[in-house]
Amino acid sequence: MKHPLTAALAIALTAAVAAPAIAQTAAADGAASVATANEAQAGNPLFTTSPLPLRYPQFDQLKDEHFAPAFDAGMAQELQEIAAIANQRSVPTFENTILALEKSGQLLGNARRIFGNLNGTDTNDARKKINSDYAPKFAAHRDAIMLDPQLFQRVETVYNKRNELGLDAEGVRLVEEYYDGFVRSGAKLADADKARLKEINARMAALGTQFSNNVLDEVNDSAVLVDDVAELAGLSESQIATAASAAKAKGHEGKYLLTLLNTTGQPLLPQLDNRALRERVHKASVARGSRGNQWDNTGIVAEVLKLRGERAKLLGYDTPAAFTLADETAGTVEAVNAMLGRLAPAAVANARREGAALQAMIDREQAAKGEPSFQLEPWDWAYYTEKVRQAEYEFDDNQLKPYFEMKNVLENGVFFAATELYGITFKERTDLPKYHPDTWTYDVFDKDGKPLSIFIFDPYARPSKRGGAWMNSYVGQSELEGTLPVVANHQNIPKPPAGEPTLLTWDEVTTMFHEFGHALHGMFSDVKYPYFFMNVPRDFVEFPSQVNEMWADWPSILANYAKHHQTGEPLPQALLDKKMASATFNEGFATTEYLGAAMLDQYLHQLPQDKLPSADQIMATEAAALKSVGLDYAPVPPRYRTPYFSHIMGGYAAAYYAYIWSEVLDANTVEYIKANGGLKRENGDRLRETLLSRGGAKDAKQLFVDFTGHEPRIEPLLKKRGLDAPASN
Repeated sequence: MKHPLTAALAIALTAAVAAPAIAQTAAADGAASVATANEAQAGNPLFTTSPLPLRYPQFDQLKDEHFAPAFDAGMAQELQEIAAIANQRSVPTFENTILALEKSGQLLGNARRIFGNLNGTDTNDARKKINSDYAPKFAAHRDAIMLDPQLFQRVETVYNKRNELGLDAEGVRLVEEYYDGFVRSGAKLADADKARLKEINARMAALGTQFSNNVLDEVNDSAVLVDDVAELAGLSESQIATAASAAKAKGHEGKYLLTLLNTTGQPLLPQLDNRALRERVHKASVARGSRGNQWDNTGIVAEVLKLRGERAKLLGYDTPAAFTLADETAGTVEAVNAMLGRLAPAAVANARREGAALQAMIDREQAAKGEPSFQLEPWDWAYYTEKVRQAEYEFDDNQLKPYFEMKNVLENGVFFAATELYGITFKERTDLPKYHPDTWTYDVFDKDGKPLSIFIFDPYARPSKRGGAWMNSYVGQSELEGTLPVVANHQNIPKPPAGEPTLLTWDEVTTMFHEFGHALHGMFSDVKYPYFFMNVPRDFVEFPSQVNEMWADWPSILANYAKHHQTGEPLPQALLDKKMASATFNEGFATTEYLGAAMLDQYLHQLPQDKLPSADQIMATEAAALKSVGLDYAPVPPRYRTPYFSHIMGGYAAAYYAYIWSEVLDANTVEYIKANGGLKRENGDRLRETLLSRGGAKDAKQLFVDFTGHEPRIEPLLKKRGLDAPASN
């Protein structure tokens, strides 16, 4: 799934946005604390800079028991560092205040990055407990820093004279970002309001962790157990073997377990001939988090919405959405509502037309069998979509899979495109430790042959891994620290039985290109200060990744990787033509299910405090939200329903619209690249120099303008999604 970005990337971004808050370590209580910290350091790799290339983590030496001591020492050390900055008597300067904050917190920041990434990719009971125990502690630690009046006074002093200090543009922006971060964190509040804000933040941190744990436990518990292999008609032998293996691992020898992904739609629905089983799978998917069991998330959502509303009011905003959007490129609730409102009617009209075609297919099939027809339901959509696709285009997505062997797509597709466009090269290495056997590691070299980055590829789904696809960083780039990036991409591709190739769907291929766009954003970072490493607004962060998707079907790139995994024969032109002819097929569905989630997010976060739902009203409120914006088309539920909508419990709260907002920028950029010669080094160098390398060191919207030469226009997106035709019902 190409859209979920990243809780792990969110950790990196949050670390940047809250740079002064999630940082460092060691003792505020004197010699006894120092002695305790020294004992905790013995044999703990988190207390030393990794000796491996580019500070690559020492995964083979890390143990779960290493994290708590590093967290404790890290917070203590950072508070000591902060006290030294806040309490000094010297006049506040850029060097002794802002730069000192930038250099603080390295022990805690490193430990948190590594832990957060590992907890997302390969969690266990110990890591879940650590996460639950420390989430409120980290929130309190951040508040202790961001709400320190003496520290803020020094930051404000530097801010007020920032244009008189002889700083370059990046330095001035750093001062402004720190100041804004403190203000948005409550630094100007009265003491009583600060105290309440601390309580809110601690509670929300605990609830967010509990929500995430519940989502993972619920998706594993909701897997559908099948007794009879005959019910699996339509699946391949490999898929059936995978289901049998999953059942056996859970103690159900001789049965079949259909595991779920975190999205509403499930990947096996297009193939399952058995309608009753399709219904079971769909209903198991949409019921998650609202079943009244120990993993029910409706109460958590209700409480978080109330706390967010209270926090927004404390900070001077009417709603959580207004608070969030003030710091995004969109700027206002009105701007987001206007864009989503423009897209929704056309998307739903297209989806209804697609639904009518599916219903006609159902009616014809049932008549041919001499059986009564039935009404199109959500569990029928993907299945009959493939039938209509075959009938209209003589094309089935499964026809492509033999040509998309996973590692070949990565090396001869994704990497090859990057080499052609940017001149960078890749070399696999097997000497570095792994946090999981199912990962690959590559050195990345710049166009001059010098080291640029280390890249980790983690493709397979597993019960210990959160859903979706994302990028994260283990080491960020900064001139100040002299570091180069170590970044990773993650997907949730079903792992085939031992000895069989991993063959990808087209969506999995484009997801691989998408996530590597995030990786390139990290690899190309060329900023002075750690704060700016990939630190961009939520509604900009998906932009580079969406642009990189354009190379998935670029003719010369496709020809280099789309080869039959057994014969090496290239993808037949006739099959490719059919694929391209159906490029916008089912786009009404895709846009509508996304907009359903995006507008649901906005609805919930734009509600006034006195209109917020209780736990038992959450699902009814969701239905009302979709109806209020015309997205209550039953066969197309939102991509995420509220109790498993992980994005809005994390960094995408009131910001899930960011994917479509970024896609506006993406569509404009793709249009520019195609108009200027397409896949050529000049375009790659320009994109890297003006946009990908700058991180948060320059205003995000200006970076777009610097590359394209104009303000964003929505028309290229409408054309890309097939929504430029007049809408009709």
